[in-house]
Amino acid sequence: MLPFRLYEGAPQWVAPLISERKRHLDRKRNPFFAHAEAEYFLARRGERVVGRISAQVDRRFNEFQGNEWGQFGFFECEDDPEVATALLDTASSWLRERRRDHVIRPLDFSTNHECGLLVDGFEREPQILENWHHPYYGPLLEGYGFEQAMDLYKWSLHVSGRDSVLPIVFELADKLEPEHGIRIRNMRKRDLRNEVGRFKEIYNAAWERNWGFVPLTDDEIGNYCKELRPILDPNWAMVAETAEGETVGVAVTLPDFNQVLKKLDGRLLPFGWLTALRDRKKIDQVRVFALGVKPEFQHTGVAAAFYKRHFDMAAITPQTGGEMGWILATNEAMNRGMEAMGGKIVKTYRIYGKDL
Repeated sequence: MLPFRLYEGAPQWVAPLISERKRHLDRKRNPFFAHAEAEYFLARRGERVVGRISAQVDRRFNEFQGNEWGQFGFFECEDDPEVATALLDTASSWLRERRRDHVIRPLDFSTNHECGLLVDGFEREPQILENWHHPYYGPLLEGYGFEQAMDLYKWSLHVSGRDSVLPIVFELADKLEPEHGIRIRNMRKRDLRNEVGRFKEIYNAAWERNWGFVPLTDDEIGNYCKELRPILDPNWAMVAETAEGETVGVAVTLPDFNQVLKKLDGRLLPFGWLTALRDRKKIDQVRVFALGVKPEFQHTGVAAAFYKRHFDMAAITPQTGGEMGWILATNEAMNRGMEAMGGKIVKTYRIYGKDL
């Protein structure tokens, strides 16, 4: 509950659902812990809780990336270097005991969850599955010796910007089916389990070369399916497949349910669910959560077709725009694609690193 006090009066902050955060942190219920361990720490001054942090070791991440890194997450702190140092010292000692030689943060718990510290774009509210942080957090970490390891970009796009899209994007999209036999369709919510399986195949293939990537397990995919099903809109969930039925790309875009959560103060009960049902129809923004194409099909224009389909959906749904990302600063292809779409970087999240 510490964030509820630290962010009180911050108009941009959106309270998460308390019940969801409890599940996420529960070692028995979160499938992340099938391949990882973590410890949670609180800093107190007298009886007052003044900070928190997690330290975690993700064995699957270490095996896939070939390193001995550890991670910090869930960092929240008063604007006090003494408190930050106490938290970071404690978490570092825990990781050293487990023979970690480097640490990256913040990851809540991995790049498959909320990650990165907001360092630019504080004036904007966070979108679904995204954090907002006080501007003083960066200086606290940098004062401890953390340095930039990777930046993550959020791009803004709006249906009104269709005229600024480079013509080549629509040309490639229009050639996709006649020249390559690949078509775009919406996901079938009634067949969501199989659709999520297709998503996993693309996700683990398309993202495997990305910095900090760790493949999702079947249990983690199942958990995502359960959590996202209530907010998934088939208009915004897309699959690219060949005439033979092979899935070659996916794009999962979520209505920005944070617009509803902002009014709930972390609780669905006793009456929050009524607000959720009423206000979900008023959501006018989306977040492009994941968009990927199998490497062997990336030359065909599948991504361009996804981009065009997003503009088409924005023209016929209540959601007229939103944000794309996050996208790694080093992902030149995707960032060039966003430029071609007339997008603008509106937020930057930063992952920090430090040798132990």
